[in-house]
Amino acid sequence: MRTKAQSPAPRDADRHELIRVHGARVNNLKDVSVEIPKRRLTVFTGVSGSGKSSLVFDTIAAESQRLINETYSAFVQGFMPTPARPDVDVLEGLTTAIVVDQQRMGSDPRSTVGTVTDTHAMLRILFSRLGTPHIGPPGAFSFNTASVRASGAITVERGAKKTVKATYERTGGMCTRCEGRGTVSDIDLTQLYDDSRSLAEGAFTIPGWKSDSFWTVGVYAGSGFVDPHKPIREFTEQERQDFLYREPVKVKVKGVNLTYEGLIPKIRKSFLSKDKESMQPHVRAFVERAVAFTTCPGCDGTRLSEGARSSKIGGISIADACAMEIRDLAEWVRGLSEPSVAPLLASLGGTLDSFVEIGLGYLALERPSGTLSGGEAQRVKMIRHLGSPLTDITYVFDEPTIGLHPHDIQRMNDLLLRLRDKGNTVLVVEHKPETIAIADHVVDLGPGAGTAGGTLCFEGTTAGLRNGGTVTGRHFDDRAALKESVRKPSGVLEIRGATTHNLRDVDVDIPLGVLTVVTGVAGSGKSSLVHGSLCTPPGTGGEGVVSVDQSPIRGSRRSNPATYTGLLDPVRKAFAKANGVKPALFSANSEGACPTCNGAGVVFTDLAMMAGVAGTCEDCEGKRFQASVLEYRFGGRDISEVLAMQVTEAEEFFGAGEARLPAAHRVLGRLADVGLGYLTLGQPLNTLSGGERQRLKLAVHMAEKGGVYVLDEPTTGLHLADVEQLLGLLDRLVDSGKSVIVVEHHQAVMAHADWIIDLGPGAGHDGGRIVFEGTPADLVAARSTLTGEHLASYVGV
Repeated sequence: MRTKAQSPAPRDADRHELIRVHGARVNNLKDVSVEIPKRRLTVFTGVSGSGKSSLVFDTIAAESQRLINETYSAFVQGFMPTPARPDVDVLEGLTTAIVVDQQRMGSDPRSTVGTVTDTHAMLRILFSRLGTPHIGPPGAFSFNTASVRASGAITVERGAKKTVKATYERTGGMCTRCEGRGTVSDIDLTQLYDDSRSLAEGAFTIPGWKSDSFWTVGVYAGSGFVDPHKPIREFTEQERQDFLYREPVKVKVKGVNLTYEGLIPKIRKSFLSKDKESMQPHVRAFVERAVAFTTCPGCDGTRLSEGARSSKIGGISIADACAMEIRDLAEWVRGLSEPSVAPLLASLGGTLDSFVEIGLGYLALERPSGTLSGGEAQRVKMIRHLGSPLTDITYVFDEPTIGLHPHDIQRMNDLLLRLRDKGNTVLVVEHKPETIAIADHVVDLGPGAGTAGGTLCFEGTTAGLRNGGTVTGRHFDDRAALKESVRKPSGVLEIRGATTHNLRDVDVDIPLGVLTVVTGVAGSGKSSLVHGSLCTPPGTGGEGVVSVDQSPIRGSRRSNPATYTGLLDPVRKAFAKANGVKPALFSANSEGACPTCNGAGVVFTDLAMMAGVAGTCEDCEGKRFQASVLEYRFGGRDISEVLAMQVTEAEEFFGAGEARLPAAHRVLGRLADVGLGYLTLGQPLNTLSGGERQRLKLAVHMAEKGGVYVLDEPTTGLHLADVEQLLGLLDRLVDSGKSVIVVEHHQAVMAHADWIIDLGPGAGHDGGRIVFEGTPADLVAARSTLTGEHLASYVGV
C-alpha cells in the first residue's frame, strides 16, 4: 500500500510574493502605499501627471537599479550614475528591474537601427567570414571605423634599447568622402554672414553669434588673420582663405589663449556633427536654411567604402543587406547554410525574427535611430529581451502601445503576456483600455494631476476598476460617436508624386479649413506623407505650416514652464519696470540667483561613488532668489510667489487688476487650453511626464502664426478623460479658421474627424498607398481597410 507524500511545509522564501511600497513621496506622491503581486501583469493608470511615472520609474525601478549598482566595486561605481535613494519609507521584495522607456534613441548621426541592436555587429562578423573577396576582419565592414596606415621607427626597451622599424595597418569600412555619415553637406555662405558688413558691425547671422560674443565673434575679430573693420567682401584672397578654411591654430586674444579655425570647419563641428532632431527649433531652422544635405556620391548613401561594398555573400553585399526591410533580410539569413557559422546565423536570425514579431519588420537596419518615433524606439529596446532566458525579472514599460494602430495593439498585448508567463513581473504605465483590460492587477492614481494627484484611488482587478468610481473607471468604456455632420472644406492642399521613404508616387488632396486625420498601421507612410510633403523647409512649400512633432523637449532642474514658454520674459520686465531695477534680477539663472545654491534651490553634496545628498538651501529656503530680490513686488507678490502659482491661479492674477499683463495672460491661456492648468510655473521640466511635455510643446506652437497645424499623435500620454478636452481644443483651432491635420491612431480622434486619409494596406513595402479618403462615416460603412474595421468596432456599428 502506497502512502501519500505529505506536502512540504511552506518555506520563508515562498512568502515574498509581493513588491511592497510604503510611504512613497517622490515628486507629487503623497505617502502612497501599495502592494504589487510578483509574476503578474500590473497596469498603472491615472490622468497625466497623477504620479504613475513617479511611483513606477522614479521609485520602484530607480531603487532596484540603485541597489544593483551598489553590488559593483567602488572603482566601477565611480564610472556609473549615482542616483539618490527615492523618498520612501519601505521598499521590499524588489527584483532586478529592466526599464523599457520612451526615451528617443541616440541622436548621433552615426547611430542606426543596426548598430543600436547589435544586429550590424553580427552582420559584420558574418561578412568577414563568408564574404568574397575576403577584405579583412569585422572592422573592415564598419562605417564607424576608418582605415589607418602608419609606419616609422619605434624604440623597444627590452634589455638594451634598440630602434626598429614598424608598420601598422587597420582596414576600416568608412567611406572617406562622407566619413561614414551617408550624406555630404553644401553650406550657403550667404546664410552665415552679410558680406557688406565688417565683423565689428555684426556681419554674422548665425544663431547665438552676436557681435559682443567673445568666444565666437571675438576670436575671429581678434585673431589677426582678418581686419575686423573691413567689410567681408573686401577681404584679400589670403584673408578669405584664413577666414573660411584655416586649419585650427592657437591664438592669443586679449590675453586669453584660444583656438582659431576657419568658419566652414567650425560650422561643421558646431552644427553638422549633431542630429537635426536634437537641435532647438531656431537652430534647426538655421541649419535647414544654410545647409543642403545630399546623398554622398562616393558611397551612394551606404556610408561604406568601396572595399566593404565589394565583398558579397551570394551576390548580396552588407550594404544591400542593411537596405533590405528586416523581414526580407530574415528570409535571406534563413536561406544561408554554413556549418562554420551556424551559431552566428541562429543568433542573427532570432534577432531579426524578433523585429518581425514585434511589428517592426518594415524597418531597415540602415535607418538612423534618431528618426524612430517614441513607440518604435521603445519596441526596438524590447527586442533584446524577447528571447532572454532570464526569469523573475521586473520589466517596466512606459506606454508600450504609443504609435500603434489598433490592429497592432493585440500583438503588443501578447508580448507583454508572454514576458509575464515566463515568470517575470511586468509593470506597465498605460492609458489604452485594450491594454488595461488584460491586466492581472490595476493600480489607479489620482484623482487629479499635479498637486491634485499623487494618491492611491484604486487597487484591484479590471472588473473592480470599472465599478470603482474613479476617473479612470468612469471613462473606461467611453466611446466617441461619429459626427452627425462634418465641416465643408474651404480649399485643398495638393500633394503630387510623393515618394518619401516607402510612398509610391502618392497623389492626394488634403482639405483645408477642417479637421483631417491621417491614419494607417505603423510604418504605412503617414509621417512620410505629412512631414515629407507638408512640413518642408521654408522656400519649398512649407510656409504657413506649424508642425508639432514627437521630438522630445529637453528638461533640467533650471528650466520650467515659465522659461520654456517665454512667459518669464514679460513677467521679469514687468517686475523690473514696477521697481525701477534690471530684469536680470528676476532670473534664478542670472543676477538674482541665490549665491549659496546658484539659483538651484538645493545644495548638492557629491559623495563620489556613493549617492549624492541634496538638501534645501538654507539661505533662500528653496526659493532660488537672493533675499534682496524678494523685497521687490508686483501686484503684491514677489517673483518666487509668482513662480509657485498654478497656471489657473496665474491666469487670474495676470488677467485683471494692477497685475494685468496681457502678454503673460495669453501664454497662460494656451497652457490652460491644452490641459496644463494644474502645473506650477516654476516646476522643473525634468519632473514632467511625457504627456505633459508633449502638451507643453503644443501650447508653445499654438502661438506661431500659420494657417495649417500638423500634429503628430497628440493623444500621446493622454488619459481617457483628457482626450475629450483635446478634441475640444482641435475644434477650437478649426473654428478659428485654422486647418488641422493630425497623424493619429486613437479611434476617438478618427471618429471626431471631418475627413480621414488612410494609408496602407500594410507597412514598409506593403504600404505607401492611399487606401481610403472620405468621412469617418463612409470609412465605417465601407469597412474596406483595417482602420475601417477597428473604427466600426469602436463606435459600435
